[in-house]
Amino acid sequence: MCGIAGYFSLTDRGIRADSDELLSRQINTISHRGPDALQTWTGPGVGLAHARLSIIDLSSNAHQPMLSDDGQLAIVFNGEIYNFQEVREELRALGHVFRTSSDTEVILHGYRQWGADVVHRLRGMFAYALHDAREETFILARDRVGKKPLSYAVVDGVLVFGSEIKSLLVWPGMKREADLSAIHDYLTYQYVPSPQSAFVGVRKLPPASMLVVRRGRMGEPQRYFDWPTPAEAVRRPREQLIEELHGHLREATRLRMIADVPLGAFLSGGVDSSAVVAFMAMQSEQPVRTFTIGFDEAQYDERAYARMVAERYGTRHEEFVVRPNAAEILDDLVYLYNEPYADSSAVPSYLVSKIARQHVTVVLNGDGGDEAFLGYSRYRACRQLAGLDSALPGPIGKALAALAGAAPRALDRFKLVRHGRQALMRRFEPRSRRYETFIAYFSDAAKGQLYAGDMRNFLARSSLDALDRFFDAAPTFAWGAQWADLHTYLPDDLLVKMDIATMAHGLEGRSPFLDHELLSWACTVPEDQRFEGNEPKSLLKQAMEPYLPHDVLYRPKMGFGVPIDRWLRTELKDAVYDLLTGETARARGLFDIGEVRALLGRHMGGENWASRIWALLMLEMWFRMWIDTPTALSHPTAARLGDSGRHTERVAVPGRTAA
Repeated sequence: MCGIAGYFSLTDRGIRADSDELLSRQINTISHRGPDALQTWTGPGVGLAHARLSIIDLSSNAHQPMLSDDGQLAIVFNGEIYNFQEVREELRALGHVFRTSSDTEVILHGYRQWGADVVHRLRGMFAYALHDAREETFILARDRVGKKPLSYAVVDGVLVFGSEIKSLLVWPGMKREADLSAIHDYLTYQYVPSPQSAFVGVRKLPPASMLVVRRGRMGEPQRYFDWPTPAEAVRRPREQLIEELHGHLREATRLRMIADVPLGAFLSGGVDSSAVVAFMAMQSEQPVRTFTIGFDEAQYDERAYARMVAERYGTRHEEFVVRPNAAEILDDLVYLYNEPYADSSAVPSYLVSKIARQHVTVVLNGDGGDEAFLGYSRYRACRQLAGLDSALPGPIGKALAALAGAAPRALDRFKLVRHGRQALMRRFEPRSRRYETFIAYFSDAAKGQLYAGDMRNFLARSSLDALDRFFDAAPTFAWGAQWADLHTYLPDDLLVKMDIATMAHGLEGRSPFLDHELLSWACTVPEDQRFEGNEPKSLLKQAMEPYLPHDVLYRPKMGFGVPIDRWLRTELKDAVYDLLTGETARARGLFDIGEVRALLGRHMGGENWASRIWALLMLEMWFRMWIDTPTALSHPTAARLGDSGRHTERVAVPGRTAA
């Protein structure tokens, strides 16, 4: 786990004279991701940089950038390849000789043997950049589910890339301009969906994608993997499913316990993290280290349930009650997340990562369990709305809903006509529009009231349209919701949250439920076998009955949240009014300040509009830090989280592994 950055010239023209300095600045900007070593390497028209968090093969031989023996291949890699030992043995049988025990070298030799297709043999989380000097080819690749991030941009004929967007912004010519279309989507989802970013000209490589670039040709990202579709699901006996689930989860957990550094687990007290801890404990010779945080507010505190699991498996359990300085944390989050990001569970994720890093270097977590096994309560609501489900493709549903809505309003004075028209509109509107109720921070209607100035140009496009293709691929509303979340909410929200929260402290997070073989298997189980009756995640819960307390398995689901509704009425109140209604926000001209004041007033009066206010707050703070301030990279948070004065070594000898 680490941070990577670099550049590749798309033309035959010479690279900038200060490219070495820019490369060092790129990696120093994200040095918090890799506290153990900083190194760079440059070749004709190419530069690679790496900030290392040492996990496997702690020796300097495994430092990156890593070069092939002949110096023709160079790679920087972020992540972990959990089957690297198996692939290494296969390559040894084919005559390859290894210098290190690292998974990075396995990718390098794998590329020499299989070319870009090596990606199909990798089981793990990864983002890498690989330069092939002989073919004058440059490759960016990202893992199947999207655990590890990778952003890129083209600046004056040079492809610039990095684990975080901030590492691109050091390049002269990079615009500090907000992409208002992306902001429009952010206000629906609470995150900016890939492949777009909040910055004009910056793209995020989508999960399961590869970008192959050659001199004179940029190319476009190509998807190399797809999850089994709902049409491929096959019913099996319950006992068989449970046995197969045990096998997949046991193996996925075992693979993620391979490390040469101290390892532990986040234990929230929910089903998913508890299941991971159970399988860790059953495969560990030593007590598992577990970490839980709680809050004074009972509705956010799950420590009692985490303690049940910790006691059952005799873990070395650490509990912490946090009383965060909300203002300071917000400043850190705006810096770390690079884009506007309004998922408030980023706060406890950041805090528990900070605490865990004091004791371990690697933590396992329960991310992905809800998407794999239909665990969200909103899926239950979708199942209950099945009677309204027309299952028509998005474009047809939109057309019929519009037709029903076009009936003369004069006829609405007749109750039967009015109710009939509304029923037809609900039945024929696309599933994505009905899903708006469960996921949207600002609905399309709310945006119509909020937007001013240039933002009104986007009202003709619903951000929800992007979900139509996922809903259209599923036979039911709930299954479509899960399928959409797997492709959007999971990689663009949850995995971004965990990557940023852990890497801010030089901590590696691993997710057994996101093992691509386990997740692919889960996709082949029909919806009603993963979610029986009225019980979300019923298959997983039944499978874990021998291993977890009943009270942990069948209690009401709690979100991993913080009391932002109270914060906004108390310690953050003055700052919120100043930021959202002050002169700077008014001059920006994107929102109707009267509508913003009304929203704040309703919340301060006792209604709960915390999610919308939080989204606006994160957005305004992002504007001020990243758009209004051209020197954002020297923000005090950067000095606190990363040592900008750290020495960066150069790998300058071709034909030798970085050392």
